[in-house]
Amino acid sequence: MSFQTILNADLHCHSVVSDGTLTPEALARRAKANGVELWALTDHDEIGGQHRAAAAAQAQGLAYLTGTEISVTFAAETVHIVGLGFDADDAALRQGLHKTRGGREQRAREMADSLAKAGIPGTFEGALKFVSNPELISRTHFARFLVESGVCRETSEVFRKYLTEGKPGYVAHRWANLKDAVSWITGAHGIAVIAHPGRYKFTANEEYALFTEFKAHGGRGVEVITGSHTRQEFVKYAETAREFGLAASRGSDFHSPDESHTDLGTLPYLPGDITPVWELLADRIRK
Repeated sequence: MSFQTILNADLHCHSVVSDGTLTPEALARRAKANGVELWALTDHDEIGGQHRAAAAAQAQGLAYLTGTEISVTFAAETVHIVGLGFDADDAALRQGLHKTRGGREQRAREMADSLAKAGIPGTFEGALKFVSNPELISRTHFARFLVESGVCRETSEVFRKYLTEGKPGYVAHRWANLKDAVSWITGAHGIAVIAHPGRYKFTANEEYALFTEFKAHGGRGVEVITGSHTRQEFVKYAETAREFGLAASRGSDFHSPDESHTDLGTLPYLPGDITPVWELLADRIRK
């Protein structure tokens, strides 16, 4: 296989190991059925599904890269850094991710208390029904419970009304710092990628600082084509990749057949004049 920009690569999605609804095996089958040629499972702050995903990809004849998505606090905003092509058995990476996961339960209990004060009791216990790993309880699990219990019609409505800054149920959390997250990934021989930069509510100066510090710490990629970007943002972040000398990545950020607007493998291709991140990872792709 020739790994060029015209490649149906999907290097950002989530399984039941974090906040997706499909198993790694089901995701591999769905990716293959949708024409994906290179796949990575990138569960939040967790690599417990990596060996399953790699085996499932091999069974489907699907090229695979290890992946994760690390939560980072930068300029008082939660930023996500995707790691690709790393050694999934690296001890420092595993320890760093374990530490990052550690604060999620306390945050979840505070979210539940806030929702109870807004007249919605029992949300912590309700959210736990949707969690396969209690260490990874998140806003998405609360959203699924509020839909199931009839408070809202869909998860996007939950986030809009309850789980974003300034709304009942929102609790900020201090995640890993940018330098540590990038160092864990690069120390495990992987490549760090800024996930969906169009989602962050940064000023132009804050965004420039993010990219500048990210590259200074050893970051090498940015998601250009991703499920939450508009076509204008495809163009903007392709230019940002050129400006900072970063490789470009592509991923749907797929979580669920019922919740995600963008399915695995359905995104436009990368622009032909920027370096795809998989070119830097050719020796780490499992075929």
